[in-house]
Parts: sequence; structure tokens; C-alpha cells
Amino acid sequence: MISRPLRLGFLASGNGSSAEAIVTAIEAGRLAAEPRLLVSNRKSAPAFAWAEARGVPVRAIPTVGDPDAADAALADAMAEAGVELIVMSGYLRRLGPKTLGRYAGRIINIHPGSLPQFGGEGMYGARVHQAVIAAGVPESAIVIHAVDEEYDHGPELARLSVPLQPGDTAESLEERVKALEPAFFVETLARVAAGQLELPGV
Repeated sequence: MISRPLRLGFLASGNGSSAEAIVTAIEAGRLAAEPRLLVSNRKSAPAFAWAEARGVPVRAIPTVGDPDAADAALADAMAEAGVELIVMSGYLRRLGPKTLGRYAGRIINIHPGSLPQFGGEGMYGARVHQAVIAAGVPESAIVIHAVDEEYDHGPELARLSVPLQPGDTAESLEERVKALEPAFFVETLARVAAGQLELPGV
């Protein structure tokens, strides 16, 4: 059980909007955590701008060319920053065995649809919402899960139901889900920090 502020690391390929919401919650005193490091596979990731402006250390670790070296560099960077829990915020690369091994059960991701039905390789962003609408199901969900070697496969930690509304399109559903994701991520991490939700590797 965790009884001190969570030491968080973040992975983002783009804006890292959930990561930014988490840092905002930390600054506002709504989440007992410390943002230790934000890493992106892209040197020009938009997330770097807000992170640097708010004093969060950043590092670019490209995965093209030598993914094994990138995997080792990522695992080492997180460990050197004292990170105990890694939060994926729109990180669109598969993690390697060194990072997964060192942080087994301590890497979490948020997925914009029910799992396993609307998950797997290639199922991210608008593709998930298109599949939900096409399936004709009565509700979607936001799922926070631990990360393992398979896409969208690790143990589920928390789920928020998102009922479909009459006339919903993939675009309207995506907009509604995106609006709910940051607060749900913060709420789930707050439960972890308070010892109310146990992670597989903690």
C-alpha cells in the first residue's frame, strides 16, 4: 500500500493531455504525487512545451533505429528520476522488455473503449469510437489498465461507463470521452495514492 506521494513518470507522443491534467491536479493539491519526468519518442512532442513551462523534466528517446537501446534508455531514465509509476498519455509505441520488466505492474494506460472488445493493435483514437458506433452497443467505456507486452491487454484497474446517446456519431462520442478522460485518470490515481486501489506491481 502506498502511503506517500506517488512518484510519477509520463510517456506521451503528442499533447499528453491526460498527463497535463494530472500535473494540474498535483499543483492544485488534489493529487498526492510528484511529476518526476516526461518522456516522448518524438523530439518535437507538443507535450514538452507545457511540461517545461511547469517545471517537469523532459526527455526525448526516439524508438526508431535501435528500439532495444531506446528501451534500455527509457527504463534507465525513469529509474534515475526516481519514478515508481509510469502513466501513458497517448504514447503510441509498444514498450520493450527492459521497461516492462523493471516496471511490471507499474505502468498504466487509459483506453477510450471497452476492453477487450475494442482494443488491440491499431485500435486507438477515432478508430475505437468508429468501432463502438458500428457495433451498435448501448454504451462505451473508459478503461484504465496495467500495461504488459500486448496492446490493451493488462489487468483492468478502473472503468467508467459512457452511455451512447441517440444520434451519436464517432465524432460526438470521441468528444464526450475525451472530456471525461483526464478527470477519471486523476480520480483513479488519487485512489492509488490513498491506498484504495492496489496496482499489480505495488
